[in-house]
Amino acid sequence: MTTTDYATYIASLPRVLAGAAALFRDAVGRVLIVEPDYRDGWALPGGTIESDTGETPRQAARRETAEEIGLDVEPGRLLAVDWVHGPARPPIVAYVYDGGVLSQEQFAAIRLQEEELLSWKLVTREEITAHLLGALGLRVLAALDVLESGEGPVELENGRSPR
Repeated sequence: MTTTDYATYIASLPRVLAGAAALFRDAVGRVLIVEPDYRDGWALPGGTIESDTGETPRQAARRETAEEIGLDVEPGRLLAVDWVHGPARPPIVAYVYDGGVLSQEQFAAIRLQEEELLSWKLVTREEITAHLLGALGLRVLAALDVLESGEGPVELENGRSPR
């Protein structure tokens, strides 16, 4: 296969988007969420993996967290991987890492990325699906289950176990 043939072959392959986020909690287990200004609903700190530059999911979770909330925290273990179908876009593979329990000093140091975020807050497990819409809310609940059980990571499709 020539270089041109290989490039054509690669260009013909299906596409998938990828994102990574960190699940941060406070001392009583509430989850840190952020309010984007570009879509409805809330999100975890995180975003697109810049795979064209060689960035890995773990690196993206750390970079996006630093960019979005001003905290440079090394992500902990992988909690969940979710394959999410969507209208008018390729599927997304979403990685969720344990961001850990933040101290009061870390919460006080949060600085939002003004170009993308309106606010942040802490929510209880019971409030998650009211703020994190669709598969994202289910994904976060599954990630919290992994933290509680000590098992994982969990494989998801549209926020639910495929089994």
